[in-house]
Amino acid sequence: MRTQSKLYFYMTISTILLAIIAVWSINTGVYDFGGKSAFNVLGKVIQGDSDLSLSDKYVVLDVRAARIVMAILIGGMLSVSGTSLQGLFKNPLATGDLIGLTSGATLLAAIAIVLGGHFKEYLPEAVQFSLVGISAFIGSFLSMMLVYRISTSGGKTNVVMMLLTGVAITAIGFSITGFLIYISKDEQLRDLTFWNLGSLAAATWTKNIILGIVMIGAYIILLPKGKALNAMMLGEKDAQHLGINVERLKKQIIIIVALMVGSCVAFSGTIGFVGLIVPYILRLLFKSNYTFILPLSAVCGSILLLTADTFSRSIVEPSELPIGILTALMGGPIFIAILVKFKKAL
Repeated sequence: MRTQSKLYFYMTISTILLAIIAVWSINTGVYDFGGKSAFNVLGKVIQGDSDLSLSDKYVVLDVRAARIVMAILIGGMLSVSGTSLQGLFKNPLATGDLIGLTSGATLLAAIAIVLGGHFKEYLPEAVQFSLVGISAFIGSFLSMMLVYRISTSGGKTNVVMMLLTGVAITAIGFSITGFLIYISKDEQLRDLTFWNLGSLAAATWTKNIILGIVMIGAYIILLPKGKALNAMMLGEKDAQHLGINVERLKKQIIIIVALMVGSCVAFSGTIGFVGLIVPYILRLLFKSNYTFILPLSAVCGSILLLTADTFSRSIVEPSELPIGILTALMGGPIFIAILVKFKKAL
């Protein structure tokens, strides 16, 4: 089977699995539709059935469907961002949360939540509306630039320095965020708790449209980079000899990953390890062939986060378990497995 045909085959299987999980997810919840399934109610909403009650329509369309779409968008972007960083740095531990991107985004989002009221009125109205999102992107971008500057010397990235810089950024972010929690008011405290634990409960169609625009723009640029990242695995000099503009590739990935991570943190808070779990599993299947891993990580990341979110709101019904707890619980053992593998390779 040719490479392109194999990719289409695996993408089709993954997409079908995602659709099945989405149907299961939309039918999961404590709300009673009077004997009807939520999927049937959604079909009637799409058909414009005027006999549906407003509560049924609201729960299916504005609560469950919006949340499912957000899980698909954020899961895919977090996974692709982790895969892209791992290909760029040639290391399976390079993910947004482990090298400080998520922490930087969360920190500036927290500053915007707690202190934004003091300067918000001086900003343009469009900026006021998306201040937290813009702050999260800036925090993610600054963290990425700091990690890259400190860990790179002579065109080569020191992985140990990269991880240690991420640890330092995370520690600083945690301490400042802790101080902001200490001085915050009740409403601000609830918002900060949301960012730190991660949740998709605040999903809306407006947020999904913004995330969708970011995702489409990012995927158009990043997903065709599989061959370039394969070349980077040989080393930067060899990649240049193969016609890859290495510096341009680095800048594109850094900026776009910062944009994706910042956007995800802005709307869902801290959801860690998605960018570690999915690429690790895909590498077990396809080695380090980024022609396969990059596009498949987009769908498989959506599958992982949608599954985790569905469990998070069904394990302790009618309450909800923060999704960040579940992804960390899944990601921790995989992180240890990667470290053990590295130890054996030494």
